[in-house]
Amino acid sequence: MAGVWVFKKNGVVCLVDNQTEEHSRRKKLLYTPTNEVITSYALLERKLFSLGWERYYEDPDLLQFHKRSCIDLISLPREFSRFRSMHMYDIVLKNRECFRVVDL
Repeated sequence: MAGVWVFKKNGVVCLVDNQTEEHSRRKKLLYTPTNEVITSYALLERKLFSLGWERYYEDPDLLQFHKRSCIDLISLPREFSRFRSMHMYDIVLKNRECFRVVDL
């Protein structure tokens, strides 16, 4: 994740995205069996269901998936616009054979 650490007036440090031309490429989640870029939670949900993942409704603020065969849990923000590379890498780690993070 590219950016610059900035001190705010209240003394808190935060990471600010670098909006230069060279850093304008965004990470995308790729479903490798069909080379589809995941563009919505509906599409992601269909792919995860086909891999044996089920919805988990414990937390209403998150979209969560789990597998009965293991203890893994995928937790995503409710809005797709808040879906970041850290969430993508979590999905890739738990489904190495079917997903990849790419720069587009």
